[in-house]
Amino acid sequence: QLQASGGGLVQAGGSLTLSCAASQFILGTMGWYRKVNGAERELVATIARDGTTNYADFAKGRFTISRDNADDTIYLQMSNLDPEDTGVYYCIRRRLDGYLYWGQGTEVTVSS
Repeated sequence: QLQASGGGLVQAGGSLTLSCAASQFILGTMGWYRKVNGAERELVATIARDGTTNYADFAKGRFTISRDNADDTIYLQMSNLDPEDTGVYYCIRRRLDGYLYWGQGTEVTVSS
């Protein structure tokens, strides 16, 4: 089970940090997806257990994903937020065969 938190309302240009705690040991990759403006869910960032990261282009330079393997928690530090970042952010874990487990979303609202 993946428990996401940290969403909320922030002004444009502001920062927000999301966290996601897993209820069990996670060997594989964890990460974040988001659903914005009624579009399909899209990848935000992922992080492997060894710390290898991957970011969507829109996240590079503004978002930082990190991971605490001691308690299987990941974080997404978001800065310089834009109203277009408004949406629901989902924590995921990716099984070694690529299957995704989804946590519940946390809402992020960026006001202009």
